[in-house]
Amino acid sequence: MNGQRNRANREKTPGNRTDTLIGVFMIHLLNAEHPLEDWLLRHNQPGYRIRQIEDWLYRRRATTFDQMTNLPQPLQQQLADAFTIWTTHTVRHQQTSDGSEKLVLELFDGGRIECVLLRDGIRRTICISTQVGCAMGCVFCASGLNGVDRNLTSGEIVEQMLRLQQLLPENERLSHVVMMGVGEPLANLSGLLPALELASDKQRLGISKRRITISTVGLPSAIKRLADQKTAYHLAVSLHAANDPLRNRLVPTNEHIGLQAIMAAADHYFESSGRRLTFEYVLLADINDSDRDAHELANLLRGRPALLNIIPYNPVAGLPYRTPSHATLAAFRTILEDHGIEVKVRQRKGDKINAACGQLRREILPLKAPDVSAGPHSKFAN
Repeated sequence: MNGQRNRANREKTPGNRTDTLIGVFMIHLLNAEHPLEDWLLRHNQPGYRIRQIEDWLYRRRATTFDQMTNLPQPLQQQLADAFTIWTTHTVRHQQTSDGSEKLVLELFDGGRIECVLLRDGIRRTICISTQVGCAMGCVFCASGLNGVDRNLTSGEIVEQMLRLQQLLPENERLSHVVMMGVGEPLANLSGLLPALELASDKQRLGISKRRITISTVGLPSAIKRLADQKTAYHLAVSLHAANDPLRNRLVPTNEHIGLQAIMAAADHYFESSGRRLTFEYVLLADINDSDRDAHELANLLRGRPALLNIIPYNPVAGLPYRTPSHATLAAFRTILEDHGIEVKVRQRKGDKINAACGQLRREILPLKAPDVSAGPHSKFAN
């Protein structure tokens, strides 16, 4: 049995189903809490071995231990017997002419997540998931239609980064990370923060903390924890409405939190970090895109050193919500800018590969059908 398992480990590649099976029995090397340093010490290996191994993992993009050619062959085999690098396999890989690429990864327990690579000029931005599913319940989003199954480990989060890095040619490197994939990042701080420490470590992926964005629907206690830990990451708060009644309908968790608490926590993060905040607003036709909505949003943001990202809705099959017209978008933006709000309209990339959260995963998995019988206009009339 050991010989068969060792042979499978030597032969595995990032896309091999064997990875998933082995992940059940072996230690995931990418987990922040992995005991590699202790393991090397117990096996009488010099301290510099950990730097060599991590250089192969994060910089030289090795996918197997036998590619780590400056390690003795007996050590390569010992590592292969004790650790696995990959615990996922790719079940779907899509790409489009704008340079976007999207992976659906299956985890060792059968759960599925998504991650995306976006190319924009010299930028190489990756969008990473933090949970299997999502409990926030945003009615227009594909991610949470089946609720949440579990949090991802730090290693499963890092593994997405490395798989996307492997899509780049050797002369390119990842430049930006956005935690905007499937799941609510601040509901999984135990997996998120160690993973981002690995990503920002100069000896690993070396992505500046100033180029790492955490997107949240707004969990005040977690935002305050980020602020108190002086994490220095960029924070993006998804609003989608400027009053509680409408936001309660669009983002059901808001009923137990409220915009006032979210804005207070965001202000605290700015005061602690000095990082300008970003607020995000998915614009839904005839739901939150009226002139009145724009004036109310301007009043909410007035006086705050913030950027507003307006995101025209990316339609999801089976949901009734629509993208606003160009004229509506332009009018909405003009009102905000006339109030002195700095506005950016996010360019839609990856439409052809269903790059919005949860869309490609939803094509593959049977998900619960949302209750849309009332229609978008009557359900969200404001």
